[in-house]
Amino acid sequence: MPYLTECLNSLVGQSIGLDRLEVVAVDDGSTDDSGAELDRFAERYPGTVKVVHQANSGGPAMPSNRALELATGRYVYFIGSDDYLGEEALERMVTCADTHDSDVVIGKMVGTNGRYVRQSLYKTNDPDISLYGPELPFALANTKLFRRDLVEQHKLRFPEDMPVGSDQPFTIEACVRARKISVVADYTCYYAVKRGDASNITYRADHLARLRCAAAIMDRTAELIEAGPKRDAVFKRHFAWELSKLIRDDFVGLDDETKRSVCAGITRLADAYLTDALSDSLSVKLRARLRLAQRGAVDELCRAITEEAAHGAPPFHLEGGRAFARYPGFRDAGLDLPDRCFELVGEIVPGRLANKTELVESGWVQTGDELALALTVRIGVVGDTGSAVIRLVEGAMPKSADKARARRLPGGRDLPPAQGEFTREVTADGDATLLRARIPLAADKSKRGVRVFVDVAGGTYEIPVRGEGQPMPLARRWHGEADPYRVAARPNSKGRLVISTGPLHPPKTSLGSRLRSRLLGAQRSKRK
Repeated sequence: MPYLTECLNSLVGQSIGLDRLEVVAVDDGSTDDSGAELDRFAERYPGTVKVVHQANSGGPAMPSNRALELATGRYVYFIGSDDYLGEEALERMVTCADTHDSDVVIGKMVGTNGRYVRQSLYKTNDPDISLYGPELPFALANTKLFRRDLVEQHKLRFPEDMPVGSDQPFTIEACVRARKISVVADYTCYYAVKRGDASNITYRADHLARLRCAAAIMDRTAELIEAGPKRDAVFKRHFAWELSKLIRDDFVGLDDETKRSVCAGITRLADAYLTDALSDSLSVKLRARLRLAQRGAVDELCRAITEEAAHGAPPFHLEGGRAFARYPGFRDAGLDLPDRCFELVGEIVPGRLANKTELVESGWVQTGDELALALTVRIGVVGDTGSAVIRLVEGAMPKSADKARARRLPGGRDLPPAQGEFTREVTADGDATLLRARIPLAADKSKRGVRVFVDVAGGTYEIPVRGEGQPMPLARRWHGEADPYRVAARPNSKGRLVISTGPLHPPKTSLGSRLRSRLLGAQRSKRK
């Protein structure tokens, strides 16, 4: 309560009709008015709503199994008491299952009240998707339509010793056994609610409980799916989601014994299931943390977490066309971790490069009528930085670069031509490279953005230099008295540094041109 009432109303109001619907509600020792509310609905809908009251079991598995024992329909569908369904949800999913002979149907789910639900699975209706594709492993909740014959044939039940994640073994096995899995994406079937006090059981479990449940899920999955690309496709979810959550910022605040226990658990799972191919498919940030945990390098892992939280991602070390994130442990002889643990492998990182690129100083250098822009820019790469250059570029960045504030250039794209003098040097702290440029300015009318270009792991990145919060040189007049020009440096609406040049005075027009202009203006006034 009060979520339960909305949930129940969404069920009895389903367009499939009460004559085709059976609601089995298990009151698992509730301590509010939920039991009474269930009884009220059972009294109001006696042929539809069945209620079972039992002592609290400590998790959703036992009540789910109890409900399965009582269910009589051709299909079963699970819903949490704080969530609700779209009005046509069951009708659409049953129609899909009957049309395509599907054993499992996934209806589109969205989050409410700030609850995150990944949406990439719901791009389009699909009558036949694979468990081993890139999307379904990240949607393993039991909030799906299951053919009851499949459930009973394979005696699928929820493991009652798992307080968190007990739906995953059920869902994974159902998908492994299913002849066909379908997606209904053109209608929102399920609304997943995050309670105002975040008291959902998923949000309350501690690190060790979540570790035990993740281990149980992965061990059971390994019994169902043999080692190889298919198992890797499913386990990518568990390394990138369940295990990743154990080594985020709050890991640092755990007591020492819990930290060691978490790392020991990750060690066992990584030793057993983290193949080289799966490891390479993860982000370098997660891969480095998992490998540090696998080594039991608690201090280095804590330092990696705290330093990134305080200062952002570490710089990249460029070497021989490869890029390595300089997390603690990189080339540490005591840990003896392979460079591959820290290497950028097929990952696009414009955001990380943009966050480590900053304007240090800027100014004008004038010699007679000649003017140049002098810049010093700090970039978060070290090592083989010979590709790093600063250019003035006309035209705006594509909107696709707005979120990351940078972009990886399409293959074959040429850089703007070289401009002026250029030097590079490593900073005193050894964590960045300073790019110093002196770029001559042309006496023309233009707006040019200041961009850094650098090659990282086989790709060329274009990074706009930001100007917000930085002291800008004052606008300058130059190019002689007879034909003066003005130049200014300022951030645009997106905070990117733009250099604007143009004539100080508008060009003078001839007497004949001015007379023609006035005559045309008078004619327009008469027509009005």
